[in-house]
Amino acid sequence: MSHKHLFSKSLGAAPGRLHFAAHSHHLWPDASFDGQMQAWEDAASLADHKWGKIMGPVWQEAQSHIAEELNLPDPATLSFASNTHDFLVRLLSAIDKRPIRVLATDGEFHSFQRQMTRWAESGEVILDTVPAEALAGRAKDGQHDLIFASHVLFNSGTILSGIEELARLSKPQGPWVVIDGYHGFMAIEQDFSEISNRIFYLSGGYKYAMSGEGVCFLHAPPGFAPRPAVTGWYAAFDDLALPPEEVGYAPDGRRFLGSTFDPSGLYRFNAVQNMLAREKLTTARLSGHVAALQARFLGADPIPDMALLNPLDDGSHARFLAFQGARANALHDALAEQDIVTDVRGDVLRFGFAVYHDPDDVDRLTDHLIQMRIP
Repeated sequence: MSHKHLFSKSLGAAPGRLHFAAHSHHLWPDASFDGQMQAWEDAASLADHKWGKIMGPVWQEAQSHIAEELNLPDPATLSFASNTHDFLVRLLSAIDKRPIRVLATDGEFHSFQRQMTRWAESGEVILDTVPAEALAGRAKDGQHDLIFASHVLFNSGTILSGIEELARLSKPQGPWVVIDGYHGFMAIEQDFSEISNRIFYLSGGYKYAMSGEGVCFLHAPPGFAPRPAVTGWYAAFDDLALPPEEVGYAPDGRRFLGSTFDPSGLYRFNAVQNMLAREKLTTARLSGHVAALQARFLGADPIPDMALLNPLDDGSHARFLAFQGARANALHDALAEQDIVTDVRGDVLRFGFAVYHDPDDVDRLTDHLIQMRIP
């Protein structure tokens, strides 16, 4: 069954394009347009009073969607920000010691890697990195204040194992465990009910939640990091009558809030979530659709001279296929000339599959790649 009708605006805006970079910039479904318009209409009709709706029913609905997806016991542990970098800064500000000993995988995204490298230069942190498969073992040495790892590594599509093992090490006094779920949220079925009281979880709506920028979130376990030093006035939104010399914090996930933000991402996120519910498109169904397309693509063996870093198996899989080889950049550029969008990082070429693809799209992509084979 085709689901292209749910993306008529995005697909119609560039009808000749083949967009196989859903892991990078997921096309927006039509429902996101409706959410964006609702944000504008509320701003027009409610004016100053719009924040009562945003921080009330809009906020709570977004929390409930995420809590249901991740099986979190309490939606109130969730807060929102424009990007995950904001949360990273506030998280580390809540650790009182300097330098902070940080353990991470060697495959973290540029935003994390750049910030940690700069903090290491300034003496704020001491950064240790290890391959993903060695993380759980290294974390047991008890030498780190913060353990940070992506659930799905952005470059290779490797899925982190041993999250439960990491969670057992986490304590309010340290170490803290932070899981970056940007390539896992709504791409892989997840159940954090048993460890939600011990781990932080970061993600956002830009990729598989199909909601665009500005709607990132943090799950913060109760009792951990009660008073981030980097803080905005929304973190005390419950009690704005405190004396100016007192810095109060919300008792739930909102303790990680900053200040005034663009709320339109929340509207888009809720509209898309409601669309998915109406269409009965669960994460399991979406993953099944993508897996079938990935298998069709690999069955044609379109790039025999490149190594697939994340082969298909019977378990969970990233929503993209990552191929490594000397032709990565050349292929990316050649495909772009044909209006076929992919994504390249160094010598890794990635193809992101989505609900807006049909088998015919995969066959068109395959045909182009076969034509580009080296004789």
